[in-house]
Amino acid sequence: MGKKLINGGEEGLEKENLNLLTSTQIVIKDALKKLGHNEEMYSLLSEPARMLAVRIPVRMDDGSTKIFSGFRAQHNDAVGPTKGGVRFHPNVNEDEVKALSMWMSLKCGIADLPFGGGKGGVVCNPRTMSSGELERLSRGYVRAISQIVGPTKDIPAPDIYTNSQIMAWMLDEYSRLRKHGSPGFITGKPLVLGGSEGWQKAGALGVTICIEEAARKCRISIKDARVIVQGFGNAGSYLAKFMHDAGAIIIGISDVYGALYDPDGLNIEYLLSRRDSFGTVTTLFDGTISNEELLEQDCDILVPAAISNQITAENAHNIKAKIVVEAASGPTTLEATRILSERGILLVPDVLAGLGRVTVSYFEWVQNNRGYYWSEAEITQKLREKLVRTFNHIYETAQKGNVDMRLAAYMVGVRKMAEAAQLRGWV
Repeated sequence: MGKKLINGGEEGLEKENLNLLTSTQIVIKDALKKLGHNEEMYSLLSEPARMLAVRIPVRMDDGSTKIFSGFRAQHNDAVGPTKGGVRFHPNVNEDEVKALSMWMSLKCGIADLPFGGGKGGVVCNPRTMSSGELERLSRGYVRAISQIVGPTKDIPAPDIYTNSQIMAWMLDEYSRLRKHGSPGFITGKPLVLGGSEGWQKAGALGVTICIEEAARKCRISIKDARVIVQGFGNAGSYLAKFMHDAGAIIIGISDVYGALYDPDGLNIEYLLSRRDSFGTVTTLFDGTISNEELLEQDCDILVPAAISNQITAENAHNIKAKIVVEAASGPTTLEATRILSERGILLVPDVLAGLGRVTVSYFEWVQNNRGYYWSEAEITQKLREKLVRTFNHIYETAQKGNVDMRLAAYMVGVRKMAEAAQLRGWV
C-alpha cells in the first residue's frame, strides 16, 4: 500500500527535501489519478519526451575559449509545438530544466494554449560576462540546439538573466542558419523585430489579475487592501506599482538583503525610483527586518515574488494573510500548501499566477504568423479576458473536487495533453 496523497502532495513530505523535478512529478501523478488516468499516462508525462545536452565553445574577450554546458528539454508535443524560456544562470542543471519544461506544459494546458512545454538553460554567470561574450554564447546556444527548435517545433523565450537583446541575437543566428527570416522562432523580442506590446509587464499584470480575482472570491476590496510583496525585482516591482495604482496599501517589500515593513504603507513611487537594476533598495534604509519576518506580518494579501521554498511547514502556521499568490516559482512547499488550505487561506499557485508572460508570448507568436500586430490596450484586454476565465475555471474545479487550487490547476493543466496523447494512440 503506497503513501496517501492529499491535495497535491504526499502527506508529511516537504518540498524542500525534494528536488524540483520530484516534487513536480508528485503533483502530476496525483492530478492524473484524480482524472482517472493509468500508470502508463504518468510514465509518459513524468519526464520530457526529449532532453538535449550541449557543449558550447565561446571565445572570451581575453582570447581564451571557454566551454559552456547547455540544455533544452521538450516535455510533450501532443497538443502542439513546445514553448518555453531559456535561462542563463550558474545553477542551471538538467533536472531543473526538465521540471520547468513540465511546468510550461501545465501552464499551456491551464491557459488552453496550443503548445506543450519546453525549457532551456546555460550554465553561466551573465553578471561577469561582457556584452560581446553574451552575444557569442547566445549565438552558440542557438547553433547547438538548431536541429530541434523552430516556429512549428519549439519556441524559446526569455527567462532568468536573459532579455529581449539576447532573444534578438538568437533570432538573428537562427535566421542565418535557416537562410530566411523567421520571427515566430522566438518570443520576447524587441518590438522592431516582431515583439509584442505589453510583454515586459505581462508577468506582473498576470499576477495582478489573479490577485483581483482571488480578492473577489474572498470578498476583499483591492482598494485599501494591505499587501506584502516579497521580492522587488522586475516582477515584484511592477506588481507593487500595479497594486499601488489600484488603491492597495503596500505595507511590505523585500530584496535579497532584507525587508521594509510599515503597517501604514510604504512610499512605493519613492522606492521604485531608488531601486537599482537588480531590484535592490533595502540597503538604503535602517530598521529593516528579515525576509522570514516579513512573511509572517499581518496582511490581507501576501505575494511571494522572490525565490522557492519560502513558505514551509515551519512557518505556514504563522502566515496571517487571507490570500497567498505565488508570483515566484515554487515559493510554497507541498506540506505548507496543505497547511494553508486547512487553515482556509486561499493559495493561488505559481502555474496559474505565472500565466501572464506565456500568454502574451502566445499572442506574439500569433502576431508573427499573421503579420498583423495589436496595440498594448488590445493585448491587455485579451490577457485579462483569458486569465479571468482561466482563474474561474481553476477555482470551480477546486470547489467541485474539494481540492486545493494547486491540485486543481495541475488537473486542468494535464487534462488536455493527456487526452491528446490518448487520441494520438501514444498511450
